[in-house]
Amino acid sequence: MILEHLPEENSGRSNPGITRREAFALLEKYNKEPFHIQHAETVEAVMRYFAGKLGYADEADFWGLVGLLHDLDFEQFPEEHCIKVREIFDAEGINPEIKRAVVSHAYGIMQQDVKPEHQMEKVLYATDELTGLIGAVILMRPGKSTLDLTVQSLKKKFKDKKFAAGCSRDVIREGADLLGWELDYLMEQTIRAMQEKERAE
Repeated sequence: MILEHLPEENSGRSNPGITRREAFALLEKYNKEPFHIQHAETVEAVMRYFAGKLGYADEADFWGLVGLLHDLDFEQFPEEHCIKVREIFDAEGINPEIKRAVVSHAYGIMQQDVKPEHQMEKVLYATDELTGLIGAVILMRPGKSTLDLTVQSLKKKFKDKKFAAGCSRDVIREGADLLGWELDYLMEQTIRAMQEKERAE
């Protein structure tokens, strides 16, 4: 069972300071590849799902925007991922909490020293790589859909290190550990989040 959070004082997460339309325009400014935009929207949906699941429904817009913008600089600046984005966010006047959350998802990966601390940051860290793995799995399935994907099927591909080798299994495990969740639970809930997105399309 996951306990709901206790209210936090002085959190700017209830007021992101940027609309979804503005965030998407910023995403398109730095990303042209459909795959990257699709991934951003997938992580956005997963973050919104977990915001509701974990008792942060009042921050769902904020969580979603963090997901939408988390890889903003990756397409154009892959060697400066989560470094260049600091400059971009500062120039655009983006909420510092969004910047911190985005940068934290590269903790220990891109030599970033911002450790995921808030539940939102831990969810982003855990699900970013996992959504990529799930996306690769469903491309191999006849229906190209998450709707019939099971944790068991996902785990088989997770254990196959040659499959979607770019999706770090270590990061996914570490993300589950940060959240204090079993890996199966993280997988189950992330699949459900992606299923909800697919049903809504």
